[in-house]
Amino acid sequence: MSDEPAQNIEKAIDEATAAVAVQTGKLSKIEGDKPAGEAMGMDGLLGVPVKVSVEVGRAKMTLAELVRLSPGSVVELDRDAHQPVDILVGGKLVARGEVVTIGDKYGVRVTSVQGS
Repeated sequence: MSDEPAQNIEKAIDEATAAVAVQTGKLSKIEGDKPAGEAMGMDGLLGVPVKVSVEVGRAKMTLAELVRLSPGSVVELDRDAHQPVDILVGGKLVARGEVVTIGDKYGVRVTSVQGS
């Protein structure tokens, strides 16, 4: 019985190991303590668009109630009509306000800002 298949496998492993060693030697050193580029600063951040959502209220219902919804159905929310709506950015509460109309559109007049 010949050891040729085992020798071929060992040779292939040695060649693959050598190829990896050559490639890792070509990688440049990454220095974590030196930031690349210039700092963005506050001015750079102020132009970043964010998605703002307004939550009027929530409702809990069973799946059976959900599938029975049809045009004209009314879903009662957990908030009184006079209570402020929540203004959210990225799912986090940032302010509260009251719903207003601006021409044919809805808007929100901010009445309080979180952290202020």
